[in-house]
Amino acid sequence: MSTHLVSTATTDQILALQFLVGWAGEGHCEPSRLGWWRTDVVDEMGGGDFFRRLLPRTYPWASLEAARRAAMLADRKARSMMADPDGVRTLFFWGFELDEQLTGRIRDLKMGGKELEDGEVQPLAPTATLPFPEGLYPGGYFDRQRLEEALRALAPDAAYQALPTGRQVKAPLPGDPARAARMLAGCLVPLGTEYIPPFFRL
Repeated sequence: MSTHLVSTATTDQILALQFLVGWAGEGHCEPSRLGWWRTDVVDEMGGGDFFRRLLPRTYPWASLEAARRAAMLADRKARSMMADPDGVRTLFFWGFELDEQLTGRIRDLKMGGKELEDGEVQPLAPTATLPFPEGLYPGGYFDRQRLEEALRALAPDAAYQALPTGRQVKAPLPGDPARAARMLAGCLVPLGTEYIPPFFRL
């Protein structure tokens, strides 16, 4: 899989899935969602309110970025238990080049906006900018069954081998990172009580 010159459409598809899973994995919110990480950084009545007061212009992105960061830490911990952790690709670990592109794209989205007639710049909204699965988005109503169905539908033919350290996808890593992300997200199903990373082995 080449990571050179990845399009913004590709990075946006990956980020949408990272943000969605990051939000869904939160466990300190009320009501709790999947409980994969001990955070509550997105919901407006929870930790999201902190970001809204601290960063009034970019708080929707900042809160999603924090949930993504929590997911990345959990993913890193899980990968550390694998043989050759740098030789795998997960939804939250793509190798240096693509990971840097994703970080840069988040920065661009946070700084971007739409100029209004009065000259003011309206910040971009994550839900209007990124291609989240239909009817699902961070901050919306959480329905575990609906989330499982949506993730499974991303890659209905994706299969994996369950290992003690994760779920190894039974396919070579696709050349298209967006397709790889859909397969990895699909292999999160069934959703367990803890984060079990699907992965491709290089």
